[in-house]
Amino acid sequence: MKNALSIGSKRRSNMLFAGVLLAASALAIAASVTAANAADPVRDKWCSKVHLRFFVGGAEGDAFGTIVYNGAKQAEHDLGPTIDYIFSGWDPEKMTQQLREAVAAKPDGIAMMGHPGEAAVMPLAEEASKAGIKMMYQNVPLPNVVAKFGGGYVGAQQAQQGQALAEEAMRRFGLKSGDKVIVLGPFDQAPERYVREGSVADTFTKAGLVVTKLIAPATSAADPNQLIPVITAAVTATPDVKLIAYPGGQQLGNVPAFMKAAGKKPGDILAIGFDTSPQIVEGFKDGWVQLTADQQPFLQGYLPILSLCQQVVYGLAPLNVDTGAGFVTPDNYKAVADLASQNLR
Repeated sequence: MKNALSIGSKRRSNMLFAGVLLAASALAIAASVTAANAADPVRDKWCSKVHLRFFVGGAEGDAFGTIVYNGAKQAEHDLGPTIDYIFSGWDPEKMTQQLREAVAAKPDGIAMMGHPGEAAVMPLAEEASKAGIKMMYQNVPLPNVVAKFGGGYVGAQQAQQGQALAEEAMRRFGLKSGDKVIVLGPFDQAPERYVREGSVADTFTKAGLVVTKLIAPATSAADPNQLIPVITAAVTATPDVKLIAYPGGQQLGNVPAFMKAAGKKPGDILAIGFDTSPQIVEGFKDGWVQLTADQQPFLQGYLPILSLCQQVVYGLAPLNVDTGAGFVTPDNYKAVADLASQNLR
């Protein structure tokens, strides 16, 4: 009898223990599911509570600026922040004043074009830092500002891209010492603004080419026709010029107007530069344009907003992305033609 009671007690104890284990397992599973649901990383419009200001750079409808704007609008659609878009007509002084106003408005973050240069942006970046405003820079890097007050950069590495363009032009077109070339750039602005064009000129000069540097004022990005008399005069003064390097997509897309005014036919003077656009695609198609370095302006719109959202919402470090993708040529331009016609490339 004693043995039977003992056996029964052990059996009840084992059943009780099993029940406790089962209940504990169920609670653990339920807690795990609850935690998983609470920490679900897939969120829609996860940046919807964030307010940003975004500098497009150009005027509304500008060829390059439109692609930047379209990238920014896509990021706004995907992530959900409230964004104030700032158009500056590529005027560095106007950008500086607009940045001053942006910092005073105290948004969560600002995506700023670097065209005004280090000296102009530095004190405003300091104000933004003290106010807790996150900063990103695009198109023109400001490494000293970033080093001192934080932020990230999305755009091409200017010096490297300029050097690569000049080297590719010399290789592709067989340019040699003594050949005459013209390089247009914003040489009247802050040094940071013409690093790229200066690198083109320096690379040609080191190779022995005879380089003429012409000032392309900031306003020529908004109205390239301003350069018609400048280029016509330069071509007249240097009738044996082999190549002209243009400072941006707006000017490169206007090559047919420049060359017709100078009495030149497609290909008489090689045209190289930066960016893609519907006008540049047509230039390739009709033989006016021979080479361009693509810096993917869509990414210069999208990624600064993504980075600001990540900084504000998740506390992540700023992004630093080189958008210099390579070269567009008469051989491959058709691959980007459709996207260019949609103002996405």
